[in-house]
Amino acid sequence: MQLAKPRFDIGLATNDLEPMLAFWQGEAGIPLDHVLPIRRGQNQHRHDLLGSVLKINHHESPLPDTPPSGYRELLIARGGVITPRELRDPEGNRVTLVPPGHDGISQIAVRIGVRDLAAHRRFYAEALDLPEERPGVFRVGEGLVLLELDPDAPTDADMRGHGWRYITFQVFKVDAEHAAVLARGGREALAPVTLGTTARISMVRDPDGNWIELSQRASITGSLD
Repeated sequence: MQLAKPRFDIGLATNDLEPMLAFWQGEAGIPLDHVLPIRRGQNQHRHDLLGSVLKINHHESPLPDTPPSGYRELLIARGGVITPRELRDPEGNRVTLVPPGHDGISQIAVRIGVRDLAAHRRFYAEALDLPEERPGVFRVGEGLVLLELDPDAPTDADMRGHGWRYITFQVFKVDAEHAAVLARGGREALAPVTLGTTARISMVRDPDGNWIELSQRASITGSLD
């Protein structure tokens, strides 16, 4: 996969915005960049996460009470941190601040609980064409994806619901990358679609059904063609 940005982004969903913003901007120390209206009743509060984006999607309508996705934890390299500091936001989403270099993390990492480690290693190595630094650890530019065997991981993760719900890879040509992921064994969740003049996106799913967004963002690539 050819990345247009050498980092990945991560998105969560909430109905209760103010306590979440207070935690993420205050205790977690991640500054707000801007607010992006997605659709009526949904705004995305985009935070600068060391060059990645933390997307806090606020939904006015009640989110369904679906099981958590396989995305278990966000890890952030933070200067001045001596030992890992485990935190939870007001809705229980896990985030850990770690010393730079801890477990190979120089920017951010996401820990994903998976039912079949071998299947997910094949998916990330083959369908997504990402380098495996060590067994179960994949590099996405400056960030890392950490796969962890978890018998309680979902069998068919839902995009809708509270908490961590998806990660995003910024690419140059979303149609070509989407087709390549499918040709290499990935599952389609959303065919490429253009969102105004902002981005052209698609969605694919891993073996447990976790959602992965592919995004061709005009502010990064210069074009949606």
